[in-house]
Amino acid sequence: MFRIFENLFMGQQSSSVARASRLKHVMGSIIRQRSSGLACASTQEEAVEETEQLELIEDVEYITQLPDECLAYVFQKLEAADRNQCSLVCKHFHGVEALGRQELSLLAHAELGPVLPALLCRFKHLTKLALRCDTPAKSIDDNALFLVGQYCLQLKKLKLKGCKQLTDEGIGRFSKVCSSLKKLSFGSCSFGARGVNSILRNCSFLEDFTVKRLRGLVVGPSEFIEPGCCKLRRLCLKDLYNAQLFAPLITGSKNLHTLILAKNSGNWDKILELATHHIPSLVELQMEKLPLSDRGLNAVSKCSNLEVLYVMKTTECTSVGLSAVAKGCRRLRKLHLDGWKLNHIGDTGLISIAWKCKDLQELVLIGINATTASLGIMASNCLRLERLALCSSDTVGDLELSCIIIKCHSLKRLCIKGCPITDQGMQALATGCPDLVKVKVKKCRGVTAGSAAFLLAHRPSLIVSLDREALVVEPEIARITERPVPAARPSRSISQGRSPLAKVRLALVAGGSFVTWNLLRRSSPVES
Repeated sequence: MFRIFENLFMGQQSSSVARASRLKHVMGSIIRQRSSGLACASTQEEAVEETEQLELIEDVEYITQLPDECLAYVFQKLEAADRNQCSLVCKHFHGVEALGRQELSLLAHAELGPVLPALLCRFKHLTKLALRCDTPAKSIDDNALFLVGQYCLQLKKLKLKGCKQLTDEGIGRFSKVCSSLKKLSFGSCSFGARGVNSILRNCSFLEDFTVKRLRGLVVGPSEFIEPGCCKLRRLCLKDLYNAQLFAPLITGSKNLHTLILAKNSGNWDKILELATHHIPSLVELQMEKLPLSDRGLNAVSKCSNLEVLYVMKTTECTSVGLSAVAKGCRRLRKLHLDGWKLNHIGDTGLISIAWKCKDLQELVLIGINATTASLGIMASNCLRLERLALCSSDTVGDLELSCIIIKCHSLKRLCIKGCPITDQGMQALATGCPDLVKVKVKKCRGVTAGSAAFLLAHRPSLIVSLDREALVVEPEIARITERPVPAARPSRSISQGRSPLAKVRLALVAGGSFVTWNLLRRSSPVES
């Protein structure tokens, strides 16, 4: 974006050169007229006036003549560091940059309080603000947060993290002066349920609410979190003790679209039974490390509009509960399951998903021992399946991979991690899955660079990503790429920089656990 300024300055320089040329031409004509004796007084006076006008125009800086709207638009396209530097060029830039800034992130230490009014007076059009405080430092207090509400009249999104000096009373005062919030996030704060209830009562436009590690929650009937007057569309609760206090909020949020629950205590089987009857519009549900059983999954099956479901590391969920979800939630598009290698979820639950949820587009199985019995039906029935990930499974081998390759005609991305597949299974990808764009293989000891080279020799446009430990590659066919590889690649070519052997040596001493290897077949005898 600095090219815009460069072009402006270059244009100004070129116009200065043109004016200098014009001035030289006028003075030359005067000299020629005097030398020939043909110049009259009036002609000389006109030439002098034109010369003075050109000198005045020459002193004008056209960069300052830009409309403030254009300059603000340019600043919005810059990175944060570049934008800060541009604001220090002159007072004009400083003012325009402040008027156009809508997002701001501040280190919310206690020292910020005295300078906060002047800072917020400069940025009058803020719509998004993040206040973060380091763990050992003392954070801003209630008065500083109240100033934020007073000065930031257009604020729509606020994130508070590590602000442990904030109290319920301070949150209540803030919610009264900043009632136009639409998105709010609390993380590692020390206030409790009264502050949360104040936000939900006063911020009637609130749609996205996130609460993480809120340490001030206390058990008691008066401390339950009520829905208030807001119409939540997204609710995220993570790492909360006594998280069951949010049950009235979940149940009372009739317009809830997305619900994310992770690492929370409480009886979630009962909470979900109460909530799912009152939130029919729920489309996305993510659950991770919750005390949840098949009873909770049976409650989830009541959400007939559910399209995205994550069931991650829930130790008591089995194939019975998954079958109930398949029967009730037939619109599923994305399904992520992490069984922690407990063998509670297996072929039975996956077969139910395959028969009932035929619109499935993304499937991620972690720690689940699936076999050809379930994967074959999944590939045959789910004709829209585009993304598949199989991780940490002891039963997914070459036979299961071949079954997927033969039947998954719409598959575009395939990820296999920690499974007992070999080069033989990988080479089958050369003829199957015609829409396949990318294959990622990690921690599969039976896969070597030979299979990757074979794949790329038969499918040059395919992106193959292997971990470095699995590669034993011949230098003539190796090319190392540490940047993201584009989805479509031109025909096979040989690198014109370092020799392939030098690149292999460079990769072996490079840092990091994994290196993406882009293996291309040698197409020219230029390098040998």
